[in-house]
Amino acid sequence: MTRMSAFSSPFMLGFDDIERVLDRVSKAASDGYPPYNIERLPKTDETGEVIRITLAVAGFTREQLDVSVEERQLVIRGRQLDDKARQYLHRGIAARQFQRAFVLAEGIEILGADLKDGLLSIDLARPEQQRVIRRIEISAPD
Repeated sequence: MTRMSAFSSPFMLGFDDIERVLDRVSKAASDGYPPYNIERLPKTDETGEVIRITLAVAGFTREQLDVSVEERQLVIRGRQLDDKARQYLHRGIAARQFQRAFVLAEGIEILGADLKDGLLSIDLARPEQQRVIRRIEISAPD
């Protein structure tokens, strides 16, 4: 049995990849670790709209975190190694690896990343889009 997509309409041309992106996002959202916030910062003249993603990464150092852009996805990875020199009487804080991905819209720019007080903040900018209207000439055979 095939599944009908909202993007299968004959009026939705060129949206073939969107269904794959939605599937990818739904799979990535299933794990709640690490927790994160997404906030909109006040607009500036230089960057336009700024979005900040903040992840709670307590216990991770800058060297144990990796932020990259892969095929229009912002991917954040954290890798902690067990310290064999430590002997725990109780281990409630696990050395846990994670990967969190966010799909980026066309034109989104990464401004930078900052790690402070166990919070990793990544700022993204969405430059103002100019409205483009282009007239298409209609040719007719003579």
